[in-house]
Amino acid sequence: MRKLLIRKNKDKKYVAAITTIELVLILVILIALLLIFKEQLISLITTIFEKVTSESSGI
Repeated sequence: MRKLLIRKNKDKKYVAAITTIELVLILVILIALLLIFKEQLISLITTIFEKVTSESSGI
C-alpha cells in the first residue's frame, strides 16, 4: 500500500513537470512568432487604431 502511495506522488510530480515544460515551450513559440511577424503585427495594430480613431469622430 505504501509503495502505491509513493508511486502516486511521483506520478503527480512527473505530470507537473511535463505541464511546466509544455507551458515554457508554448511561451517560447509564441515569443518567436511575435518576433517573426513583428512588422506585420505593428502595421495591423496601427491600421486598426487609425480606423477606430477616424470612425469614432462620427459617433
